Amino acid sequence: MKQHLAELLQQAVDRLKTDGVLPAGQPVEIGLERARDHRHGDFASNLALTLSKVARRKPRELAEALVAALPESDQVDRVEIAGPGFINFHLSPAAWYAVVGTVLEAGDAYGRSELGGGRPVQVEFVSANPTGPLHVGHGRGAAYGATVADLLEAVGYRVHREYYVNDAGRQMDILAVSVYLRYLDLCGEDVPFPSNGYQGDYVWDIGASLHRRRGDALRHTAAELLEGVPPDEPAGGDKEAHVDGLIARTRALLGEAHYREVFDLGLESILDNIRRDLEEFGVVYDEWFSERSLTESGAVDRAIERLKAGGHLYEKDGAWWFRSTGFGDEKDRVVVRENGQTTYFASDIAYHMNKLERGYERVIDVWGADHHGYVPRVKAALEALGDDPSKLDVLLVQFAILYRGGQKVQMSTRSGEFVTLRELRHEVGNDAARFFYVMRKCEQHMDFDLDLAKSQSADNPVYYIQYAHARVMSVMRQLEEKGMTWDAAAGAAGLPRLTEKHEQSLMVRLSRYPELVEAAALNHEPHLIAHFLRELANDFHTYYNAHQFLVEDAELRNARLNLIQATRQVIANGLGLLGVSAPERM
Repeated sequence: MKQHLAELLQQAVDRLKTDGVLPAGQPVEIGLERARDHRHGDFASNLALTLSKVARRKPRELAEALVAALPESDQVDRVEIAGPGFINFHLSPAAWYAVVGTVLEAGDAYGRSELGGGRPVQVEFVSANPTGPLHVGHGRGAAYGATVADLLEAVGYRVHREYYVNDAGRQMDILAVSVYLRYLDLCGEDVPFPSNGYQGDYVWDIGASLHRRRGDALRHTAAELLEGVPPDEPAGGDKEAHVDGLIARTRALLGEAHYREVFDLGLESILDNIRRDLEEFGVVYDEWFSERSLTESGAVDRAIERLKAGGHLYEKDGAWWFRSTGFGDEKDRVVVRENGQTTYFASDIAYHMNKLERGYERVIDVWGADHHGYVPRVKAALEALGDDPSKLDVLLVQFAILYRGGQKVQMSTRSGEFVTLRELRHEVGNDAARFFYVMRKCEQHMDFDLDLAKSQSADNPVYYIQYAHARVMSVMRQLEEKGMTWDAAAGAAGLPRLTEKHEQSLMVRLSRYPELVEAAALNHEPHLIAHFLRELANDFHTYYNAHQFLVEDAELRNARLNLIQATRQVIANGLGLLGVSAPERM
């Protein structure tokens, strides 16, 4: 509907250009919004106000010219000029009837558009360190990132979904040592487990896998491993120095080849687990990008040299620092440590440089809210490299807080005490998890109510919406049982019979869907779709409870079937964008 009115306004503009009222070469952006007050019409445009200066006419005078140049449309009842020059459209009943036909004709494509024009966009999300299984906090980033990507694709962008695999660095070394110590336990060696190690049962499983594969071939004694290692925190030492000592000693004892075997076993085991979890959650990536590849390809060194050449690095205390304060960051950042090793930040710079070198017009990172401090430094680095930092959008997602039996569940990957995403999916199902995760803006805190997610009631929004879809399918089965058929053509002819308030409300709601998809995509707000579907389901259930669909009057019956089938289609389309199924029976 909005698109139809925009086309009418564009034709009026073209006519005024031909008549010399508007400059022929003047680009025009059609501003059109739904009226906030229905008394002022259904849609309003400020076009006359925005063009009055170039037309050298008063806004109201230009509005009169635009209205006079509007083509006739049976979907427009009347057009009025309000205030200083707003153009208000009052739609005819035919406009709402047309929506039903548009939905049924478009089917799965209703709400989709070519707004993005095929422009390339990369969305990177989850990217959790492969040091343990995904927990329910990661699940929100997964659901949100996947839905943002799907929404952008729905409005015509060419989307590349990417997971950045942190397969290098200290945390992965801590995981490798944790696996090796569990392996030594199975070899009969009693080595105190570091307070800073990864303690989950999954580490035992990987250690057992290593022992099945290698037997005692990689065994070293506890005394050998602890030789020269600083004491751990419980013994009065520093836990960070202790685990770093264990890493260095393990590498020395095993040698690089065997150490890499342990390291890669831990990495691949957990990464395979993460892939499986995400795929079963309906989240699929186009690429799993290796952090290690940035070093191996020379991208990290190249990024550092570009920053040096631009005068943005300086040496201090044997380390190289990025002068990020010159770009608004709160302090400068180390990119090369005094021991010559590059930092995580150096890899982040190289990764984002790589993204833009691949030709993406926009790069969207979905990060946990605890990474908010990284945003200014990454943007600063892109600007220092000579890239456009505005091409990077960072969307910060608050972790979901899980409540079971009214009790908050604590989560910590290091201690191993956490509820995994897999456990959540098994308990409440994929549909409830995907929907609940996107019900609120990403930056808002979220309490995940397990009892509500599992309930089969109107209070559970995903159940309520899916039930609307299933109810329509039930009506169609009843139609067949009664020996009747649905005649869509007869239903289209009978749409003017749909004069009930509930019917009018449904048609108006259906007309809003394409606008909601566009807004949700451009603003990265999937919750708009979730809320719309809840309202649409409420409109349908209210209609269902107030009126009979399978009436004797064939024309009225088919018209109502057209309307509820259009409603079912929009519900299915919206749920599909959220990664939620549309069941035929419940």
